[in-house]
Amino acid sequence: MGTTFRPYDPDQQLLLPEDLKEWVPAGHLAHHVSDPVDALDLGAFYAPYEGDGRRNRPYDPRMVVKVLLYGYATGVFSSRKLSRKLEEDVALRMLAAGNFPRHRTLCDFRKTHLEVFGALFAEVVRLARELGLAELGRVAVDGTKVRANASKRKAMSHGRMGPEEIRLEEEIAELLAAAEAADAAEDARYGEDVRGDELPEELKRREDRLAAIRAAKARLEAEARERDEARGRKPEWERNPKGGPPYKLEYGEPEAKAQSNFTDPESRIMKTSTEGYQQCYNAQAAMDGESQLVVGTAVTAGASDQGWLTEMLDVVDEVCGETPGEVLADAGYCGEEELAELEARGIDGYVALGREGKASAGIDPESCPAKARMAQKLAAPAGRAVYAKRKWIAEAPIGWIKEAMGFRRFSLRGLENVRGEWDLVCLALNVRRMHVLLAA
Repeated sequence: MGTTFRPYDPDQQLLLPEDLKEWVPAGHLAHHVSDPVDALDLGAFYAPYEGDGRRNRPYDPRMVVKVLLYGYATGVFSSRKLSRKLEEDVALRMLAAGNFPRHRTLCDFRKTHLEVFGALFAEVVRLARELGLAELGRVAVDGTKVRANASKRKAMSHGRMGPEEIRLEEEIAELLAAAEAADAAEDARYGEDVRGDELPEELKRREDRLAAIRAAKARLEAEARERDEARGRKPEWERNPKGGPPYKLEYGEPEAKAQSNFTDPESRIMKTSTEGYQQCYNAQAAMDGESQLVVGTAVTAGASDQGWLTEMLDVVDEVCGETPGEVLADAGYCGEEELAELEARGIDGYVALGREGKASAGIDPESCPAKARMAQKLAAPAGRAVYAKRKWIAEAPIGWIKEAMGFRRFSLRGLENVRGEWDLVCLALNVRRMHVLLAA
């Protein structure tokens, strides 16, 4: 007796249209992206299109938000890859409902609405609190280095810029002289109508590089002047007014090792945990102690976390309308002023003072009373038990972003742009996390 197979007819026509939501199983992440977005206020996304009278109808912003959010939540950050996935991925086809925006449309939409994604992140956090998912009693703050959309090989130190500028000026002068000599020889031989484009093209490449070096040099000098002014130094001071030794550098003169990147000038060379020194931004996140949802974000161009503990608490207060009662942070955030500010705000802080075993060594209770009190708190068994929870609260979400979602490099350039993209990344993580928490 022959085997009977299930019906298979690729040419079978459907008598009735299918429900797009039935293409993916109930409980799939795509549904959890679609349903909350439908419930959120997206008026800010629609505002730029109101009353512009354009003939070519734009794609519905709600659809594009769903596509971008699902793409980031599943590790597809490239607009080109996302555009291809719209044709291949059943979940994305359901979310797009038969629309196939080009990669340029997705990229432009993301750039145009970066600031609005920050507001959407805050709205989702508030939604999570309404659902009882984020208690905000305990918050852990942590930072991570994320690669910039630039290569460290496109950076140059201030000490190298001077000699490189002189070399390029000499080469340009030589090329100009060669061009004039070639023009004169060709005019004498062929007449004045011969152009000779090879030398001007070579000259343009060097002039462009010289202009980029001069611009980077000006940026470093401007930053050095800002630092000197912040320290109270004046241009006319050659010696330290307090009677100290002469200044090592002139007013507004950068250190020789200070670097600027030609591709993304606002990014900086930073030491990463796995890839050595790379061109990076320092991405900050505050995580809820119970749900591990991200409740506050920030991005800085500085490698150090110093000074960002109370800044992040201010961000959490702005997003959630409430200050957490307890905060956990590693030694990167430890500073006398920061610890004193926590005490002044009535926040129960647990901040490491250094590496384990060396945390309280050399702390002077007279000059650093807040650090001394923190050392005493962390030395007690109860304090150690509370601080031990920091690692799984703070480091797990950052691990999910980098490993599960695969986000290790910003797609955009410039500090304001990467701040908006970091909001989108953390928004996507929260959607994933809420999907898990609500299914539990």
